[in-house]
Amino acid sequence: MTQAFYTGITGIQTNSTGINIISDNLANIDTVGFKGNGYEFSNLFQTMLNTPNESPTGSSVNSGVSTGVKLQATPLIQQTGTLIPTDRSTDLSILGDGWFGMLGEGDPVYTRDGSFTFDSNTDLVSVDGLHVLGTMGDNISKNNVLTKTLENVPLGDINSQEKLHFPKTLTYAPEATSLVKYSGNIGTDDVTRKMSASVVDANNNKNDLELKFTKVVPQTPPGSQWDVVATAKSLDGTTIYDTQKGVVNFDSSGALVSTTLSAIDNNGTTVNIDLGSGFNGITAISNVAISASSSANGTIGGDLLGYDTNKNGVVIATFTNGIQSSVGRVAVYHFQNDQGLDRLNGSRFQSSSNSGDAFFFQDSNGNNVIGTDITNFSLEGSNITMSYGLTELITLQRAYDANSKSITTANEMIKKALSMHA
Repeated sequence: MTQAFYTGITGIQTNSTGINIISDNLANIDTVGFKGNGYEFSNLFQTMLNTPNESPTGSSVNSGVSTGVKLQATPLIQQTGTLIPTDRSTDLSILGDGWFGMLGEGDPVYTRDGSFTFDSNTDLVSVDGLHVLGTMGDNISKNNVLTKTLENVPLGDINSQEKLHFPKTLTYAPEATSLVKYSGNIGTDDVTRKMSASVVDANNNKNDLELKFTKVVPQTPPGSQWDVVATAKSLDGTTIYDTQKGVVNFDSSGALVSTTLSAIDNNGTTVNIDLGSGFNGITAISNVAISASSSANGTIGGDLLGYDTNKNGVVIATFTNGIQSSVGRVAVYHFQNDQGLDRLNGSRFQSSSNSGDAFFFQDSNGNNVIGTDITNFSLEGSNITMSYGLTELITLQRAYDANSKSITTANEMIKKALSMHA
């Protein structure tokens, strides 16, 4: 009978702890990035009454009497929470395994809460000011000018991760046009043909480079000869920057043989003119439709429209001129044993000897990768649902009541035994 007291008391203690765990889970049901804890109970010392081999009835079930129960572990529930849509591009959520890294005054802090924003220094930080860790693209100058376009920003070594800094104002410097390529067919009729290309000068102006073809008189067969006049002018045609003349020679099949037109000045910038050769470029063929096309390098400057994050954690800057460039990458950390992380508060953790040190996944080429997908304009909600929490709470409360009843029953049995002895 005294054993019933011990069993009931330990049952009350462990179920009370379980109720506290579930209650804490329910209290954080609206905490972004919260991962709840479960509970695991185990027997204390157990006395075996019989085993399958010793049972006179031939039962295959082990029978024993336990002296109580204890809390064995409070494992972290790994299930991903429901994604919550937001209206901020800096709100991030991890779709698989992994943790964001943040840095304050001490050791790094790890979280699933991607509620990030920019502080007064345009650093990417959490709502309470911890700096988000990652790899910068090294293509933003001190005066907030993009120095080069990058398709991707490789994730650096784990010990080289730094505070992510994305300026609110960023400029894409103009790139003056240095080369224009023309192609098309001007035919063989004695008709003036025109071709145009859009070119950019060093002052970030978009200008027009026009070619005008007229047949040379008289012609010298075989083949044909054309005078060409190149004019660099403003888009509205009111300002002429330069005019250059040349001669273009075609053979009897209409293939380009030679040209004396090579370059022109575009408001202070030299632009090389490429008319091609043979049938690659400008041709003069009678039985082919008249056509004209051009391509030019260079681009006008632009101002920052905003940042976006792709599924690989790469931060991409988009400019008003249509240019996009990678400027950084958000790091996602992994651990050998997520269960071993030490919880600091609702959604914040630190590494421990049980979790092991943080590391990055690597691809087949040995390059660091985040090992999961990231999405912006969304946050990961708590992975505890109300239905789960209330169900667990009812189960634990019933177990608590049952253990309480066992103590009451044992107490009544002792009273009865004492009265019988008397």
